[in-house]
Parts: sequence; structure tokens; C-alpha cells
Amino acid sequence: QLRLVESGGGLVQAGESRTLSCEATVDIATFNVMSWHRQTPGKEREIVAYITSGGSINGKNTLKGRFTISKDTAKNKIYLQMNRLIPEETAVCYCNEKAYPYDYWGKGTQVTVSS
Repeated sequence: QLRLVESGGGLVQAGESRTLSCEATVDIATFNVMSWHRQTPGKEREIVAYITSGGSINGKNTLKGRFTISKDTAKNKIYLQMNRLIPEETAVCYCNEKAYPYDYWGKGTQVTVSS
């Protein structure tokens, strides 16, 4: 009965920040890796960042230093801190509980960045 519930999206102005949350209905300590992805209009879904069960993190090179993934295992949550957002990053953001291939997605959360 795995469910992933993303939240925290909304309308933000360019240059502002937003932190997204993803809560799982199961113990995330059982997941080897969790990740954040985004899908902008007209483009394929892409991975933004990931975090392993051991706490190692990595992400899209062009977003490093501006997007940061983290987790709170006790709360079964992962987070994505997004700083200095730009309009081109308007997207639906999703989390995932495994490595590629990804076979389950939650509903995502919409992030709209206005100029």
C-alpha cells in the first residue's frame, strides 16, 4: 500500500524559494534511494536529485547549489529545497522511492514560477 504524496507547490515569483515535501505511507528506511523529478511543459520528466538510504546525495549538475534534497526518515518524508527559481522551472514535481525504471508515481505538486 505504498503511496507518495507530494506537497508544497504553488505560485512563486522568479527569484523566490520553495521547499517541497514528499510523504510516504511506508517506512522509507526500506528504500535504497529516493528522488525528486520534474516535468516542465513540452519536456520529458527528468530527475532533479536523489538521496540514498545512507544519506548520500546527488543531482542535476546545473541545479547543484540551488536545489537540495534531504530526508527525515522518522517522518517518512523527503524534501526538496529550491532556491532562486526561474520561470523556465515551472513544472509538476514528483518524488519516487526507487531507482530507474520508475514504475509508480504520485500525483505530483505543481510549481508555477512567474516573471
